Amino acid sequence: MRILLLCHSFNSLTQHLFIKLAAAGHTLSVEYDINDRITEEAVALFGPDLVLAPFLKRAIPGTVWQRLPCLIVHPGIPGDRGPSALDWAILQGEVDWGVTVLQATATMDAGPIWATAAFTLRTASKSSLYRREVTEATVQAVTKALACFADHQAGRWQPTAQAAWPGVRGTTRPALRSADAPIDWAHDDTATVLRKIHSGDGTPGRLDTLFDEPVRLYNAQPYPAIGTPGALLGHAADGLVRATTDGAVWIGHAKASHGPSAGIKRPLAQHLPAVLDLPALDTTPVDPIHYTEHGAVGVIHFEVYNGALDTKTCLRLRDAWLAACQRPTRVLVLAGGSEFFCNGLDLNAIEAAASPADASWANINAMDDLCLAILQTTDHLTVAALQGNAGAGGVFLALTCDAVWARAGVALNPHYKNMGNLYGSEYWTWTLPQRMADRTLLERRLPIGSDEAVRLGLIDAELASENFMNTVLQRAQAMANSDEFAARCAQKASLDEEALASCRAAELTAMQCNFYGFDASYHVARARFVHKTPQAWTPRHLAIHR
Repeated sequence: MRILLLCHSFNSLTQHLFIKLAAAGHTLSVEYDINDRITEEAVALFGPDLVLAPFLKRAIPGTVWQRLPCLIVHPGIPGDRGPSALDWAILQGEVDWGVTVLQATATMDAGPIWATAAFTLRTASKSSLYRREVTEATVQAVTKALACFADHQAGRWQPTAQAAWPGVRGTTRPALRSADAPIDWAHDDTATVLRKIHSGDGTPGRLDTLFDEPVRLYNAQPYPAIGTPGALLGHAADGLVRATTDGAVWIGHAKASHGPSAGIKRPLAQHLPAVLDLPALDTTPVDPIHYTEHGAVGVIHFEVYNGALDTKTCLRLRDAWLAACQRPTRVLVLAGGSEFFCNGLDLNAIEAAASPADASWANINAMDDLCLAILQTTDHLTVAALQGNAGAGGVFLALTCDAVWARAGVALNPHYKNMGNLYGSEYWTWTLPQRMADRTLLERRLPIGSDEAVRLGLIDAELASENFMNTVLQRAQAMANSDEFAARCAQKASLDEEALASCRAAELTAMQCNFYGFDASYHVARARFVHKTPQAWTPRHLAIHR
């Protein structure tokens, strides 16, 4: 079919849907939902059989849904209506939740149901749930709905009115604003505080006050401490520990309402330096970098917020890698987090810097230093284990390893140009040609699934989601015990250091132009990305009808 994806942004959920639909053989085009005229124009130009809206903030115009089937993906159970479905579900402690595919009608979220998919609402932030359970359920529900399309068009099948859906229990609820459901530190227990912060993470954030400053809170976790409810107990890393009625929570990130970094999500202490004047606590709820050893296999784990590596973390990870190289192991595994392997540079940190150009330059050089440490590891075999999605420099960080294994269903964005025509570094001009001669992936600027990445030769293997890391360890142990181990290491020892340095120099020359040159496209694109500026147009690589 010809399917027009109508969305507010090309986010992770939409990208996964794009990958699955493209793999199923559908012809896809994307249009950002900017206004009615643009939507009407897109339909006229592309001539779709179906409009599919996986991420909308407003109603589809009647001139469109009255002409052809328009399916809406709603992140709620049958009967649920309103723009904050998942927010309310988290806040109210729902356990059984789901995704519903509705047909667009005159009333928002009120159309007949084409398909649903259920999931258990684990205790997690809204962003995390969207990236995992909601995305998986969306793919399932949309697949079911599309299976009914031919029968629907032939008059052999009709969707079910919401009132007639078995066991319908959803209700209509208003938008949940940041100021709604404020945290009552004197009376809220840990679970309640977590629900309130989780329900606003990542948009719009839970509004609160710290040190007499209004802030929006993100990235909260339970913390093993007790104190007077509401008391600021101390700091752990760059996060704040605050007491609840039955324990404490650690809050890692915030957005300030004013000041030089207003509106930029950053580690809390970087917005409010007074946090670091509080007592330093021993326990850190999140250790972004740690090492484990399993016989002949060493694993360097790194799990950074939203997959972004700032300058300091790049250098810490490099040092952790070099330390691991001194261990009596044979294989080293670079394992990212469960939701992200890595997305490259920390654009939020760069945007908040006094000189974003200087911060960009420092960050890319630190990233290249990390990549070089991996490339120069010649006495171990190296593996990148992608449990979560990877984008831009994160993909090419993975390619510095001898083998790249990805969990089934992971999305990869092996390109840089969407960020203001950025050239990219991470030694991609060295590693990519060794895997594939065609640079089309860089120019297409589209996401690909792990299965396609294997087919193209970009990565080496796609492993089942279940017990992914156990499978990685088993395969890595087999590499360590292989009769070919010595020969493979000997081959790596002949690394052409001069050619490697030449690649880095050429890449950084181009990046220097991106950062300091007359063309400010990178700086404009970064600012729009960080501040979530509403889209004004749809890029041509997505809108193939234009």
